[in-house]
Parts: sequence; structure tokens; C-alpha cells
Amino acid sequence: MKHTIAVLVENKFGVLARISGLFSARGFNISSLAVGETQDPSVSRMTIVVDTSEARILEQIIKQLRKLIDTISVVDLTKKDFVERELALIKVNYEKSIQKKVKAILNKHKNTTRLIREARNEAIIEICATSEEVAVFVSNLSPYGIRELMRTGKVAIA
Repeated sequence: MKHTIAVLVENKFGVLARISGLFSARGFNISSLAVGETQDPSVSRMTIVVDTSEARILEQIIKQLRKLIDTISVVDLTKKDFVERELALIKVNYEKSIQKKVKAILNKHKNTTRLIREARNEAIIEICATSEEVAVFVSNLSPYGIRELMRTGKVAIA
């Protein structure tokens, strides 16, 4: 099961390295990681997604995060009511023969997608949606040729 953990940390040099080191030293894999400043520039918020079905491992992760000196708070959002989004930029084939098909997919996801740039043979598309919606959208575009894909990872707020 995927767990979404929100961590507030002091915005200092090396904090991200210490947190990622905590995970790797214990053999935990991070499925997704997004970090950015909050409204207070001295504080950053990390959204970390880990995949574990063992409650003991999740508890250990949270306890270890709380022990780090630069950590302000740690919250497991998984069982709370929260909103999550992920941004993806996708460069796709856009030859004349498939433009209508790609536009039909965009139209199907019109509330979450935007055509950023069109060129003769390729287009860049933006999607901002849940991780699952991004995965479905990418799957729908795949048959037409994805040239490049960049996903931000999940950000979440209770």
C-alpha cells in the first residue's frame, strides 16, 4: 500500500540529503518525493510516498523522520482526508496523421490538461491531476508515441 507522508523541515543545506539517506540506509524505497518552500521561506514541505504494507515499517519510517534534528513535523496523510496532485510534462509525436487522435485524448481530459506547445512533428502537453489520472492519461497517449516524459511526484495537503 502506498502511504503519503507530509514532512515540514527547516529549509537548510543538507536536510534533503539526510532524509533521503535515512530511507536508503534502511533499505526503504521512496516512490515519490516533492519538496518546496512553504509560505515561510525558512520552512520546506516534503511530500514523500512510500510503498509498504507493513505497519511496523511505516511506524519506523515516521519515528526516524521525527528524530532528525531539522524536522518540524511528520504526518501520515494516508488515512486522512487530503488532496493530492501531480504535474507532468509530456512530449508526444504530433504528425498530422495523429493530431486529431491526440486532441481527442486532450479533450477527454480537458479539465486537467493543456497543450503547451505545438510544432510540426511534436507537441508538449501539461497535465495536473491525481497520480492515477496522470497514469491513465500517459497510458492513453502511449500508442501515439511519447518522446519524453517528466513527472513531478505527488504533492499533498490535508
